[in-house]
Amino acid sequence: MQLFANPQTLRNEILNLAVSCGLDSPCYSKMLDYTIRLFETQGLGKEYYGYHNITHELEVTYVTLVVLKWKSILNNIREEDFKYLYAAALFHDFDPQKSVDKPHEDNVIRFLTQDQHLGQLLKDADLDINIIMALILRTTYPWRGELKEHAEEQITRCFDSFPITKDSPEMRDYYMRLGWLLSVIDRVGGYSLGDFAKAMDMAKKNAHALAWHPSFIVKRSVGYFEDLLNSESEMCETVLHALPKNMRKNFMDAVTGFLNLRQQEIKIQSDYLYENLRLVPKIEAMRSRQDREFQSTLFEIFNELPTPLQINRENFVKTVEDPKTILNTLRIGSSDGPIIGFAKGGPLENYTLRPEIVDQNYGKHNTVFLEPIALKMGYWGLHGGSEMRHLFTMQAHSMNYQYLTSFALRDVIQKRIEGKEKAEFVTKFDPERWDYYRIEL
Repeated sequence: MQLFANPQTLRNEILNLAVSCGLDSPCYSKMLDYTIRLFETQGLGKEYYGYHNITHELEVTYVTLVVLKWKSILNNIREEDFKYLYAAALFHDFDPQKSVDKPHEDNVIRFLTQDQHLGQLLKDADLDINIIMALILRTTYPWRGELKEHAEEQITRCFDSFPITKDSPEMRDYYMRLGWLLSVIDRVGGYSLGDFAKAMDMAKKNAHALAWHPSFIVKRSVGYFEDLLNSESEMCETVLHALPKNMRKNFMDAVTGFLNLRQQEIKIQSDYLYENLRLVPKIEAMRSRQDREFQSTLFEIFNELPTPLQINRENFVKTVEDPKTILNTLRIGSSDGPIIGFAKGGPLENYTLRPEIVDQNYGKHNTVFLEPIALKMGYWGLHGGSEMRHLFTMQAHSMNYQYLTSFALRDVIQKRIEGKEKAEFVTKFDPERWDYYRIEL
């Protein structure tokens, strides 16, 4: 289970740890509360379905303080620099513009230097903005290529403006190492604070917010952990050894969990390529749709979707049983084989979608809405989703609908526009780029 259920619980734990680390001045609690308020007023509170929300910011701050309490690394960090790591952790991902989920370090730095209230809080804590900026810039990921070069140029300017580092290569190296420490904590933190279900939820949030196709979630997660454990093994081991046993176990369970899923994916893909796996789309009869076991199977698959794509969750069974609902499944082997996915939808008027959407056809009863395709993890990328979508479109056409609307990744919609389908964007959404579109049937 996740160790902290909400930002308020995390806030209280952070304050307790901060005091134990010598950060007991009121300015630190004010800094924390100001951060929480900023995120929430910018729509980046716990309700924001993206990886970089207030929960992530607080988790990184909490884990930073946990690491600072570990005696084995205290000899390597000056106690007067605890406050710098605390402040840098708090603000490392705050990007008010949020054009994409992954914060842009330049926007974070711009915010830090322009916010007058924050400037006063940093002054009260006797913090130099240049060191905070240098630490945050070192969290740039991935730390290579043009991203690294751009960050290093800015870090050099920060060091040139801070008396302690201006003419001291040793102190520059010291603070670069602190920034590296924060960078690894940033990527380890959330995965150490919960079970594998939380780790998978984090991966889905990241994938949804970065507009990844679901087939990339496990593969890229494995690459992420391998890069962390292999390319940055020295600092990663330092951070992991500074964590309590249960947090260290949570992280390693996440790593092995994704590795096991990846092995399953490879086996499924191998079977498919060698024609040992046959995917069969099927239009489901009403008798099947009223079966409780059938409904339960669909709902389990439905639960694997990212939360924003779980449309009409509270009425799931009711919609399955509704004769106006179009429903087809994807099965293995034959039309009676195990169900691994489904496509479901119905009259547009039966749905309450995001308030930003103004569909000109709403109320005309000429449009069918296709809910996001649902597939079991491991079966994405085998064209099963496309087969179900095409079958759904044929069913809608036979029922005399003139239009179909749904949500899809922006680049997928663009390809459909450029292809043979008469598709068009209706409403675009940033930062997730999971847009609402229309197709003329």
